[in-house]
Amino acid sequence: MRQIVVISGKGGTGKTILTASFAALAKNKIMVDCDVDAADLHLLLHPNVKERQEFKSGRTAKLDKKICNKCGKCITLCRFGAISDDLTIDSVSCEGCGLCSLICPAGAITMEENIAGEWFISDTKYGPFVHAKLGIAEENSGKLVAKIRQVAKEIAEKDRLDYIIVDGPPGIGCPVIASLSGVDCAIVVTEPTLSGLHDVKRVIEVCAHFKVPVKMVINKYDLNIDMTEEIETYCRSGDIEVVGKILFDSSIPKTLVRGITAIEGASEEVIEEIKDIWRKVISHDNNEAETAG
Repeated sequence: MRQIVVISGKGGTGKTILTASFAALAKNKIMVDCDVDAADLHLLLHPNVKERQEFKSGRTAKLDKKICNKCGKCITLCRFGAISDDLTIDSVSCEGCGLCSLICPAGAITMEENIAGEWFISDTKYGPFVHAKLGIAEENSGKLVAKIRQVAKEIAEKDRLDYIIVDGPPGIGCPVIASLSGVDCAIVVTEPTLSGLHDVKRVIEVCAHFKVPVKMVINKYDLNIDMTEEIETYCRSGDIEVVGKILFDSSIPKTLVRGITAIEGASEEVIEEIKDIWRKVISHDNNEAETAG
């Protein structure tokens, strides 16, 4: 079983389009949407939810006004200003430090585990799919990413699936690090811009730190041929393979509007480019697995 994650230096580079296309092309696999802060792979895979679980993370203070003696110590000492003069606790401002519960002489404040979101196990026409929804203003997305990756791995092992295909978050933050842990290959998607090259360098440095092999895809490469060549030159200097380039084509946004994968509705030229990318990914990935074995 091989784990492949698709990531990008920033959002909006075509990462999810490529992941959904891989879902349509790959055999015997499970998909995971680890972009839990802005999940959108479900819009193309149309999951039928089979299992729904709460994601609990962090703690929030709860005050029982029936017990409270209105001494005001909690209002004075809360450095986050989360407790108002009428003793209402703002759950968004509360950092869950627990100081108020410790200093409350009446024992009116308790710390309760916070429900930060939900995660799901679903069926799609392409196979099983694990995804999640983080609550508004909630943190710990890295922890949620780790949870759904663990669930997907357990399903893959139980059902003897060949691939786990991960739609990773953009950027280089905690959710990205959680997405990279233990994967066999990272597909980095970028566009031919100066900022795209800058972002690519940062995310490749993160992959190198965790010793994750990287392959590059340049989306909309024909919009700036000079910058595409500059990105290819950078990749050659770092021994990073560019496994494919996808041209700018109006058929791709039309597939998004229709809620289908690029494989189902893009132009023949784009479909062949993506198929060629997937063939190279699994071919090289299998070769690396054999070498490692």
